[in-house]
Amino acid sequence: MSSDDPLEVFSGPVRAWFSTSFAAPTAAQATGWPAITAGDHSLILAPTGSGKTLAAFLWGLDRLVTSPVPTDRERRTRLVYVSPLRALAVDIEKNLRAPLAGIALAAERLGEPFTAPTVAMRTGDTPADERRRMLRHPPDLLITTPESLY
Repeated sequence: MSSDDPLEVFSGPVRAWFSTSFAAPTAAQATGWPAITAGDHSLILAPTGSGKTLAAFLWGLDRLVTSPVPTDRERRTRLVYVSPLRALAVDIEKNLRAPLAGIALAAERLGEPFTAPTVAMRTGDTPADERRRMLRHPPDLLITTPESLY
């Protein structure tokens, strides 16, 4: 792989899933991933449908599926997505399922380890018993709204 390949920074399963799912990274992804993977603060501005969500999430998903699960539950939640609206949070949760399933299949085909991350959503509508369950068993990835995060 050449150093010009924006997918080079990802694990084998993530590269395999992405390459079989998309023709190529979008401009938002190709320009966003270097800053994100370097740990820089990033703001991606692009039109609807340009791959911004995947640009923002893929690095974090890659880390979740290739890293061991922390034994300390206080350190379990390693990726948080703050959605400005509950309806968007629901869409994000739905849209995460396909990449996670695809990456799992790619890892299996490649014979590489895969850690299936747990995903939870917490909004103002989340029932109290589910909130308590999240405290006892924190998810790897939490999707929430600003009000619920506060």
